Amino acid sequence: MIKRVYDWCIGAAHKPYALWILAAVSFAESSFFPVPPDVMLAPMSLAQPKRAWVFAGVCTVASVVGGLLGYAIGAMLYDSVGHWLIQFYHLGDKVETFREGYARWGALVILLKGLTPIPYKLVTITSGFAGYDIWLFILLSIITRGARFYIEAVILNRWGDWIRERIERHLTLFVILFLVVLVAGFVVAVKLL
Repeated sequence: MIKRVYDWCIGAAHKPYALWILAAVSFAESSFFPVPPDVMLAPMSLAQPKRAWVFAGVCTVASVVGGLLGYAIGAMLYDSVGHWLIQFYHLGDKVETFREGYARWGALVILLKGLTPIPYKLVTITSGFAGYDIWLFILLSIITRGARFYIEAVILNRWGDWIRERIERHLTLFVILFLVVLVAGFVVAVKLL
């Protein structure tokens, strides 16, 4: 099954709808979806290393726009949708601490958490809930999400063939490592927020 999903993502890189799917995943991940766009970005960039820059750009724009939805959920719908999403990720008791941290370290929180495997939707929803300056939020989101996706694009563009060979040889191991990092991001979010 893992090989099938990987092969589908590799094959999707050559399809006309690939950018739309990548954009949809990036958008959703920034506001409510638990799976990061790297699941598609990496295989698509491995399939077409010269287009890694385009894929990173799509992820960045869609992630920032999705972040605005997350911000809106926090700002306008926190008592219903926002609260439900925070509870879904078992972070309800951490939101107030996170909000207080914004008063002192808002820009640093957005920049650091946007680069890490800590779910970005937590940053976007809490930014809206905390009433963080929306223009600064957008600027910092562009910087942090762009840095994350373009660093990945540089690596995959430069060493893509070498990486692809190793991933395909040890696909299950790489998927397990990815899942460990993803779960670790959620655990860190729960422990440190």
